[in-house]
Amino acid sequence: QVQLVESGGGLVQAGGSLRLSCATSGLTFSLSDMGWFRQTPGKEREFVAAITWSSERTLYEDSVKGRFTISRDNAKNTVALEMNSLKPEDTAVYYCAADRSPVGYIPNKREYEYDWWGQGTQVTVSS
Repeated sequence: QVQLVESGGGLVQAGGSLRLSCATSGLTFSLSDMGWFRQTPGKEREFVAAITWSSERTLYEDSVKGRFTISRDNAKNTVALEMNSLKPEDTAVYYCAADRSPVGYIPNKREYEYDWWGQGTQVTVSS
């Protein structure tokens, strides 16, 4: 079956960095667009970043542009999210997700377009 497993979350001070990783199995990773989303208690899950299957295009939520970088390794079936200059408002559970049928040249930012999800990893940024 399809599995997505996030890792790399933790507690960091404001201004610090973390690198999240998502290991996948059971899907045709090299043809799937991948995304990162996050959720805080009482709020809806929100889009963070996405990358096309070819790595040709990336998409970021405005508040993370210039601070976060999404990347992927199709040989290892992994996707990563490098997070720098972290802020307390970045505190959330971060989820990776896979879009098995990407359409178009730009990755999706809509949650319902993604077919598979990981269990999430907690990121806490202290002030």
